[in-house]
Amino acid sequence: MRAVAIGIGATLLMDLWNLFLTRAFSIPSLNYCLLGRWIRHIPEGTLRHASIAAASRRPFECVVGWIAHYTIGVTLALVFVALVSTGWLTRPTLLPALLFGLSTVLFPFFILQPSLGLGVASSRTPKPARARLKSLVTHTVFGVGLYVCALGVHFAQWVHD
Repeated sequence: MRAVAIGIGATLLMDLWNLFLTRAFSIPSLNYCLLGRWIRHIPEGTLRHASIAAASRRPFECVVGWIAHYTIGVTLALVFVALVSTGWLTRPTLLPALLFGLSTVLFPFFILQPSLGLGVASSRTPKPARARLKSLVTHTVFGVGLYVCALGVHFAQWVHD
């Protein structure tokens, strides 16, 4: 349960970061409705799109996209907690969480972005370098979120005990 809470918190922190970027600098985030659209096309056998934005809309794509986004965040947190020693949950350290968060950028670079028609590592976007940097920083924020949320969960457990 602690890993689930950490995953939800880290994903929420990542969303807050993206909201900040959108509001402060007009840098858009991934539209999770498009993630849902991609997922809703998979049962029909379509895994790759020339442009997910041009693909036909699907019922409940936004709900599916947001649920998938948080499910992915929780799953990654579960994987991370399984990879680190159990002592990490009682004494969280930044470096492992940061490195893991940064490594998670491999999924959008090599799976999601190509599948959405954006190319490997955003190579088919108008500003690939900017998109790559945003992805790297966003996934670094996810790693920081793993650490910060682990501290919060540890503190909450300490107060409860």
